[in-house]
Amino acid sequence: MTKLCLVRHGQTDWNLMKKMQGQTNIPLNQTGKQQARECRDYLAEMDFDLIVSSPLSRAKETATIINEKLMLPIVEMNEFMERHFGVAEGMEFEERESRFPNRQYPNEEPGEEFKERLVNGLSEIHNKYPNQSVLVVAHGAVIHMIFSMLDTNHDRESKIGLHNGCINHLHFIQGIWKIKGYNLVNHLSEHNQKV
Repeated sequence: MTKLCLVRHGQTDWNLMKKMQGQTNIPLNQTGKQQARECRDYLAEMDFDLIVSSPLSRAKETATIINEKLMLPIVEMNEFMERHFGVAEGMEFEERESRFPNRQYPNEEPGEEFKERLVNGLSEIHNKYPNQSVLVVAHGAVIHMIFSMLDTNHDRESKIGLHNGCINHLHFIQGIWKIKGYNLVNHLSEHNQKV
C-alpha cells in the first residue's frame, strides 16, 4: 500500500497578510520556520521512504527543515507546485474580493489543467514508489484540490481552511486513494495555545 503524508508549507508574511501567493516565490517567516520545526519533531517518529517537495521556496524550506531528522532523499516535483492565480497574485483578500467577486482571475491556471497535473503527480508517485511511504510538502490549493477530487463532500470541510504546517494522510487502497486524515494540527504549538 502506497501512503502519502501531505504537509502544507509553513507560514509566510504573505499568508499573514492574506495575500494571494500562487507561484510567487515567498520565503517562510519566523512562525513558518517554527511550524516546520514542529512538523519535523512530530514526523521524526514516523517511517518514510522519501520526501517530495514543490519547487517553490516556501515548500522546499519546509521540506529541508523537516528532513533535518528524517535524513531522506528530497525529490522536487513541479506537479505539486501551487496553482498559478494570474493577476491576483500579490493582492490582499479585500482587493481580490472587490475586483473578482466570482474568484475568476485573469491569466490564472485553468482548473482542469491544475487537476490534470495533480492527477499526474499522484500517479507518478504511485508508479515510481509503490508500497512506499512518501512525505509530500505542498500548498493549500494543491491539498484542497487533491482532497476535492477524492471526496465530493470535501468542499464543505474545506471552508475551515488549511492551517500552515497541517498534516494530511492518503492511502492507496484497492486501486484508489483514500483519505485517512485531514488538516491535522495537534503538533503545532500555536494551535494548542488556543485550546
